[in-house]
Amino acid sequence: MMYVLRQGQIVGPSSTRVADVLVRDGRISDVAERISAPAGALEIDAEDCWVGPGLVDLHTHLREPGREAAETIESGARAGAIGGYCALVAMPNTEPALDNVALVSYVLDKGARTPLDIAVAGAITQGREGRHLAPLAEMAALGVRLFTDDGIGVQDPSLMRRALDYARPLGVRLAQHCEDESLAAGGSMNEGVVSSRLGLVGRPALAEELMVLRDIELVRLTRGAVHFLHLSTARSIQMVVAARLEGLDVTCEVAPHHFTLDERACAGFDAQFKVHPPLRTATDVAALREALRAGLVDAVATDHAPHSPELKDRAFDEAPAGVLGLEHAAALTYEALGATKSNPVRFFEVLSRGPARVARLRAADHHPRHSAHGGDLVKGEVANVTIFDPRIAWTASRDELHSRARNTPYDGRDLTGRVTTTIAKGRLVVHEGKLV
Repeated sequence: MMYVLRQGQIVGPSSTRVADVLVRDGRISDVAERISAPAGALEIDAEDCWVGPGLVDLHTHLREPGREAAETIESGARAGAIGGYCALVAMPNTEPALDNVALVSYVLDKGARTPLDIAVAGAITQGREGRHLAPLAEMAALGVRLFTDDGIGVQDPSLMRRALDYARPLGVRLAQHCEDESLAAGGSMNEGVVSSRLGLVGRPALAEELMVLRDIELVRLTRGAVHFLHLSTARSIQMVVAARLEGLDVTCEVAPHHFTLDERACAGFDAQFKVHPPLRTATDVAALREALRAGLVDAVATDHAPHSPELKDRAFDEAPAGVLGLEHAAALTYEALGATKSNPVRFFEVLSRGPARVARLRAADHHPRHSAHGGDLVKGEVANVTIFDPRIAWTASRDELHSRARNTPYDGRDLTGRVTTTIAKGRLVVHEGKLV
């Protein structure tokens, strides 16, 4: 099938221009001011829309194997496509954990049957138990480029040091869920005035910040590479920015819920707002939004965390942490970047180019399992393309989600900007906002 994307604003790494894009045989065949449509080509109106590299999510919980009632690889890929994603990095906190070649291969093989590229983040430790290193080299040989015990950080600094030493010659990056469990254990929301008023045990910001500080120092010692997952406080961002200025190999992501919602959302004891790290103060939310606008954050990552309704219906302090993210992240990022003042270059940087760099899904990385992501829309590239219409006003609804789960904190929220088209691996997957 051939597609001609008509008169969209083509978003490059530093500038934009209005042009047509021709996709033929799964690749970008031409980008020009005007292209005559070949016979049989589907013409897609992109006028006044942003046309950029397909979105990449660094942080998706696909739940398979083990918790398929909440999500499967296939259903997560559908939700991702609707949200404009062409590549998802599956987190390893499945049951059992993705800590060996057999399980990684299982997810990669299942992912290959979906329209998207499904990459895998392998576990750092066996069973994500924080005691013994997982076989990182064996998983790296399959193309795994990111390793994390996400859901719980590696608590033992000596073990994290050994992991960094081991990972360095493999050319892979460790990703850290930053919470010191000795400080955070038992807490269900941010520790502060609001948690005290609600009578809930808090998870202090210091639990996150101490681990960020610790791992920056371990990177300094080992010359390794760390990606900090879902940072939620202003101080955490400040420490990462300072470390990067020193030349340390550290990157970071922020999640939409952390830059759009604050701790006051928990006042109704609704577990749809329970996440780890928790929703922080309004001051932290403002700082994260400013960091996004200033280009201090490498990626927006959804931390898409599906849960079955019976689990999220429990009391706030007993329910599992996590919210859905794939289908609303683009609009929420557009809002955080300033909506009508939003910069399309920054939008695709944090949702596509930056995540692809961290996950090593760029063309230069020659990934053995996946097509290239986060690059420029130029002739010869595999067509991973997202069209985002910043004019569309809509209302989020849990009843319209494509995930198996329904645990969104955004039900009923008015949003602006929506993905209209997703072309993944050269195939039209979403057209006019609907799955093809």
